[in-house]
Amino acid sequence: MFRSKFWVCLVLTLPILFFSERIQSWFGYSAPEFTGAWLIAPVLGAVVFFYGGMVFLKSAWHELQSREPGMMTLISLAITVAFVFSLAVTLGFPGNDLWWELATLVTIMLLGHWIEMRSVSQAQGALKELAKLLPDTALRLVDGDTEEVPADQLKEGDLILVKPGASAPVDGVVKEGQSSMDESMITGESKPIEKKEGDEVVGGTVNGEGSLRVEVTKAGDEMALAGIMRMVEEAQSSSSRSQALADRAAFWLTVAAVSAGILTFAAWMLAGATWDFTISRVVTVLVIACPHALGLAVPLVTAISTTLGARNGLLVRDRRGLEQARNLNTVVFDKTGTLTLGEHRVLDTVPAEGEDIDEVLKLAAAVEQDSEHPIGKALRISAEERELEIPEARNFKAKAGEGVQAEVDSRKLQVGGPALLEKLGVDVAESLQKAAKDFGKKGQAAIYLIEEEKVLAVFAIADAIREESYDAIRELHDQGIEVAMLTGDSTDVANSVARELGIDTVFAEVLPDQKADKIRQLQKEGKSVAMVGDGVNDAPALATADVGIAIGAGTDVAVEAGDVVLVRSDPRDVARIVGLSRANHRKMVQNLWWAAGYNIVAIPLAAGVLFWMGILLSPAVGAILMSASTVIVAINAQLLRRAKI
Repeated sequence: MFRSKFWVCLVLTLPILFFSERIQSWFGYSAPEFTGAWLIAPVLGAVVFFYGGMVFLKSAWHELQSREPGMMTLISLAITVAFVFSLAVTLGFPGNDLWWELATLVTIMLLGHWIEMRSVSQAQGALKELAKLLPDTALRLVDGDTEEVPADQLKEGDLILVKPGASAPVDGVVKEGQSSMDESMITGESKPIEKKEGDEVVGGTVNGEGSLRVEVTKAGDEMALAGIMRMVEEAQSSSSRSQALADRAAFWLTVAAVSAGILTFAAWMLAGATWDFTISRVVTVLVIACPHALGLAVPLVTAISTTLGARNGLLVRDRRGLEQARNLNTVVFDKTGTLTLGEHRVLDTVPAEGEDIDEVLKLAAAVEQDSEHPIGKALRISAEERELEIPEARNFKAKAGEGVQAEVDSRKLQVGGPALLEKLGVDVAESLQKAAKDFGKKGQAAIYLIEEEKVLAVFAIADAIREESYDAIRELHDQGIEVAMLTGDSTDVANSVARELGIDTVFAEVLPDQKADKIRQLQKEGKSVAMVGDGVNDAPALATADVGIAIGAGTDVAVEAGDVVLVRSDPRDVARIVGLSRANHRKMVQNLWWAAGYNIVAIPLAAGVLFWMGILLSPAVGAILMSASTVIVAINAQLLRRAKI
């Protein structure tokens, strides 16, 4: 709309400028004279005022109705004063009209608004581009046949075929096939993610080399991508301290501009200036003081920062949380599922003399192949992660409270804890006994592999620390932030993890309903605290903290407890939130200073305080300067895209 009005008004303004006596004298030419030529400026100027200026007049009316006068009020006041005075001069009032100033003023203001709206649209539209990744059609499988149907007709339970190179139209679960999916548009993770039977597929992600048969679990507004876009939209519309500051500044700048306009009028009239000169000064003051850039400074930065975060797996639910993150000096992590995997792994292996580490792990994993116990799962997964080939086991048997037994390559093997050792009465080598004691001091379970009456190895099994946690703690320390850990585990287990990661403060044996109290305790010490948890049992602590960060959500964006959601469940992203917050704040401060600060010089110049030096700004130049400040604010905000987070 602003673009269309701009081009029409530009075409109408050019003849007004060409036939203006002042423009002719400035450039030394004479426009053709013909009957009615004097009507070109008032007629076209009136059209420009009503056609191009009406959008400002309507917006000003809404501002006044809501008792929040702002930039539209100032623009409307300026062009109305110019129009009424010019019309009066045309009808016989002494003085020189301001038709060319009025026309150029409206045209330049339309151009400025077009540029502004385009900048905002580009910032907010970056995430919406993700929606284009969703295909319009899908291949649905019915009774073994494939039919092409519109993607919006898919419903939960449908079976679809996702071919190599195609995008998944909906969220679902792999029922058949194996491939890798590019999930970078959702999580920001560039590495393709392997998918096999039972794995989740996210709508909008791109299939790799294999075909997948996927059962639909979520479609339409229930999809993860739809949820992400909804969350970003809410964040961009949520209130913030910076926005409130900008709004207050815009209000008082409007009051100051009107006051300056009145003072300018009074001063020049008392000085004996002509009506047209005085009105021109007033119009220039009103135009140049428009809080246009001020109104754009915060929303544009917010739109870019929240979109930038979302495209990097950082979903901002509340802008106040993003703004507060820059002030954090303490980050509290829940242990299980946050700093750790929330799953048991083999953390250490001590083989008996003459035994190979990989060999004993393979044998233990083979014995546990048919076990449903977490210990058995830990042994199997640990062997798989080391890419060991697990041999086949026979005659599996579980012994309640003791362990399991099976035959592997004709060897009779058993896996179990201290209770199994006690029952069998086997001797344990001194080196293995010492290792088991050390494991116990760290809160780790000691599990033994036994053949006949010989202990082949002892394994330390516990909740494994995420590899990413080491970097996460180091990066936060590099930013000058203390790190604390909350856990319901024993003090020994908690201290072991804390020592391993270099955590500063440990709260162990804390019940879920006590976590919020620990956050308050830190806040009473004057600390600005972020809580990082899974968003479910940590909800009270997340809500109590200055910034709540929900981790472990994956693509389930229905997390309501946190201010920020980490899509990738990667604790390293906590430091990235702080980085994004600081970059966001820098841009806001820069924009607010530029948008409001330039008026300190611009308003006196517009009022004509340097007229005695021959320096005088016309309304059109004032409009250009005001629009230039808006463009500078827009460009500066766009530079936020280059920030490293």
